Amino acid sequence: MSPTRKRDIKSSARILQAFILLIWIVMFGRLIQLQIVDYEKYAPISKQNFIRQDFVNPARGLILDRNGTIIVENEPIYSITINPVSFDMSKIPLLAKLLNTTEEDVLDRVTQAQQYSWFRTSRLFTEVSFESFSNIQENIWQLPGIGHQIESKRHYPLPLQASHTIGYLREASLEEYRSSDRIRLGDKIGKSGIEMVYEEYLRGELGTKYNRVNAYGQALGLYEDSNLNNSPTKGLDIITTLDAELQVLSERIMENKRGGLVALDPQTGEILSMVSTPQYDLSRLAGRLDSDYWAQINFNPNTPLFNRAISSRQPPGSTFKPFMGLIGLHLGLITRDTEIYNSGAYYRGRAYGDLADPGDYNLERAITKSSNTFFFWMMDRIATRGYLNQWSELAKDFGMGRRNFIDLPHETVGIMPDSTYMNSTFGERRWGIGDLMSLGIGQGMVSVSPLQMAVATASIANGGFRVQPHIVRGIREMDGSINYTDPIRERIDWIREDHLQIVQSGMRGAVTDGGGRWYANLPDIPVAGKTGTSQNPHGENHGWYIAYAPLDDPKIAIAVLIENAGFGSISASPIASLVIEQYLKGEIERQHVLEYVLNFNPWEDIPEDSDTEESAAEEVLDEMEAQP
Repeated sequence: MSPTRKRDIKSSARILQAFILLIWIVMFGRLIQLQIVDYEKYAPISKQNFIRQDFVNPARGLILDRNGTIIVENEPIYSITINPVSFDMSKIPLLAKLLNTTEEDVLDRVTQAQQYSWFRTSRLFTEVSFESFSNIQENIWQLPGIGHQIESKRHYPLPLQASHTIGYLREASLEEYRSSDRIRLGDKIGKSGIEMVYEEYLRGELGTKYNRVNAYGQALGLYEDSNLNNSPTKGLDIITTLDAELQVLSERIMENKRGGLVALDPQTGEILSMVSTPQYDLSRLAGRLDSDYWAQINFNPNTPLFNRAISSRQPPGSTFKPFMGLIGLHLGLITRDTEIYNSGAYYRGRAYGDLADPGDYNLERAITKSSNTFFFWMMDRIATRGYLNQWSELAKDFGMGRRNFIDLPHETVGIMPDSTYMNSTFGERRWGIGDLMSLGIGQGMVSVSPLQMAVATASIANGGFRVQPHIVRGIREMDGSINYTDPIRERIDWIREDHLQIVQSGMRGAVTDGGGRWYANLPDIPVAGKTGTSQNPHGENHGWYIAYAPLDDPKIAIAVLIENAGFGSISASPIASLVIEQYLKGEIERQHVLEYVLNFNPWEDIPEDSDTEESAAEEVLDEMEAQP
């Protein structure tokens, strides 16, 4: 071999040796970086090669009534989870067998989990039976990627529903969990009521824990490392304004009826009781969705999902008359002494009927005896003097025809027509006085909800203040402190005390001498109220009643609407009087009224030959007294 060739070989060997040495230096340096320099960064990641991350769901916050009684709590359920990247698709038949379901169902859920994330653990099945849960645990070594969670579902310990107020939970939609970093596949979130409005407070914060696992995915125990494990944070408790005992009674006496009831504290706007009937069973929506029941309540012609207490829009009928009186006094159309003669009808192009006895009526007597003529006369002058827009704004100051910003979804604004509304409905200059006359007695295009009438009634009871209705009193923090809500309470500056006294006297008279006296007049509690009957062109009329008590120091204001139940004196006023009696006395003493309400059938108990509130109530009372 030539000397040149030998030198080339030696040079190549040195280069190779140098290259190998360089590689060892780089590897050694990298090893030092990973093991020493970047230990804190990579140690947790390496540990995850032999540990499994499991999510720990927080307990959802409780919902309590105003006295601290638990209305909604939690009970444990079992969920099966999946990590799609680790799951063996060939195990679908085994998983289906262990869960006692079809392979198609399992495949569909696995596919959904894969679409959600290949690497994040998500729920596969929720609320599985303990037997299925045990079967999964016994065979977990054959099911890589499958795990479990012990979660909870809502439980309702009291004999009340409050379904439209509390609301229900349902699984979050694809759009909802894609738009939130707090929602995982299969999470249930509030879809209505308090559960929806206060979701962010009730939900809590997700926790994580790490379990040591073997090659088969079987848990070997909790991996103790404070840097990895993260305890869940319980959701905050919601303290409502509801009175649980009052709510139980209200729901009981509203059963088998269609309508809405709202009782509130007239000084603060706190909702004491709220009922919309028919209701639905929250417990059947608490866990795994009962698809048959869900379809049943969705397609029920009585629309049980519709919250009639805050979303319905019906003419208020004669319950609007006290507010018409205050508006008329403010506009200077009438005084305390103004008297209008009722001949049996008010004539303005045609006869507008009046069922009150013929005679002279001032405002107080017109409210007590519910004379239409007085308020037709007043609406005539509002229309002819160009006061329509002002009338509409004044009525809205009571909370009618506008939002009152209750902390529940789907509140209606109602209708309190002005010239713009009339133009849009009938066309420019295509409407006249005849289209406005019925507004004076709460008919025609005027429409309100029971919530709006309760708020309006509170303004008369509390001396002229508009209160913001609210269902939540406060939110209890983890340390036990309570953050109280701060609802609006503002004076309606145009209402005068002497004007209020006239209207209050008229409403008191309606209870002692008017159509409401048969059921609404409590022996030892002075009540002020007003009955109303709302004309319904599609069937039986609707019954209304508004009231507050005690007269001189009001603690409760209430509005009740019973659809297709005829006169308010025999349908709505007995219900309101029982709610007032329960709240102020703590019990029902008038058992005969309770029995009457519980057995009231709107389609059978409306006297066919009665033409006034008073005669209808008197006839029903005579029938009750004649019974053995």
